[in-house]
Amino acid sequence: MPKIDNKTFYSTAIEKYGITAKGVNWHSKESQKLRFDIILGMLPQDMSIYSIADAGCGFGDLYLYMVKKKRAPKEYIGIDSLEEMYAIALNNTGCEIIVADICVDTLPSADFYICSGAMNVLESFETHLFVRNCFLSCRVGFIFNVLHGKKESQTYNYMTTAEIEQLAKDLGVKKVLIRDDYMADDITVMFLKEFI
Repeated sequence: MPKIDNKTFYSTAIEKYGITAKGVNWHSKESQKLRFDIILGMLPQDMSIYSIADAGCGFGDLYLYMVKKKRAPKEYIGIDSLEEMYAIALNNTGCEIIVADICVDTLPSADFYICSGAMNVLESFETHLFVRNCFLSCRVGFIFNVLHGKKESQTYNYMTTAEIEQLAKDLGVKKVLIRDDYMADDITVMFLKEFI
């Protein structure tokens, strides 16, 4: 089970902060943008030939940021487990949005899967299921960020570099790229199925 109730965690934030970065429990819009910039730096420059599935899409902010940066993908699919997020993301993006439990449901295929922040409140076992399902559903690679380090928290999920590397080995990842130099206690990882 999650350390905290996922629905309550996000519904409370939306109620308090509205459709903002804090409404999806980011500390600030700036920290959300920084994480998005790190993700975009790992993606191919020309995204017009690639599809993206945004696992834990929230309000669809990643897609809107990609459009703003002129890096829009050929196709965008948002996936979230909460109906409330579905409605907002659908309205914000005009793209296909799916309600699904990413840990266990069958996911659509896409060139890249991306997850920014959605695994931060999962248990370790759920995080492994989430990563596995996204990696198996991508054709090229899976990019995700998580809280980094060996910390115990009643709310948040932290992963060490060693745990990430072991997970990559277990999944047969061809290449792993890691960025941990942009923000304390945060790491962005790319698992590639092929070299690009």
